[in-house]
Amino acid sequence: MEIFDPVLARKITVCGNIAVVTFDNPEHAVPLAHALLAGGINVMELTLRTKTALDSLAQVANNVPEMILGAGTVLTVEQLLAVRDIGAAFAVAPGCNPHIIQSAKEMRMSFAPGVMTPSDIEIAVGLGCKLLKYYPASVVGGFKAIKTLVAPYAHLGLTYIPLGGITPETTAEYLASPLIAACGGSWIAPTELIKNKDWATITANAKQACAIADAARAAR
Repeated sequence: MEIFDPVLARKITVCGNIAVVTFDNPEHAVPLAHALLAGGINVMELTLRTKTALDSLAQVANNVPEMILGAGTVLTVEQLLAVRDIGAAFAVAPGCNPHIIQSAKEMRMSFAPGVMTPSDIEIAVGLGCKLLKYYPASVVGGFKAIKTLVAPYAHLGLTYIPLGGITPETTAEYLASPLIAACGGSWIAPTELIKNKDWATITANAKQACAIADAARAAR
């Protein structure tokens, strides 16, 4: 059984972009979600890096049902349970922890572990993962590196979500490849824009990200 729901994975692939966001103030969560939707992005990963992250996650889950809501930086089973109960559709982690993957499998929670090495990929595949987070993408060599890394596993039908240092320019390079399900970008809604409630710029960034995805895929 695949850990990541194939229907959900397809919806994320159709969007092509995941807005990676971090909140200090839960009151910003709903307007941020609406700003992303206005720009055409309906997938967001809310990272669990602040004390208010779970409250922010709940705000989106309860008030913006059209947003495909993910939780990022999920490092413990307790966090996995919490985000599932709040209503997150999926969760991701920076690393490949077999215990977390198995727990996600048991609770039927869509989960994408982070991979950076062949061993990471083989551990993830062995536990039923087919959608993988490639992290940190820019540090380990970008698209050229991932293309080389995953070549031995091409026959397995795996797809990847690169995160970490993604820019508009690298988004285009990644999404030109069928290996890439979607790009995770913090550039779409950076913390400073959220703090300043600059929803208009975030919407503009989301529109730019969607245009990049459309053009890159059309050129395949």
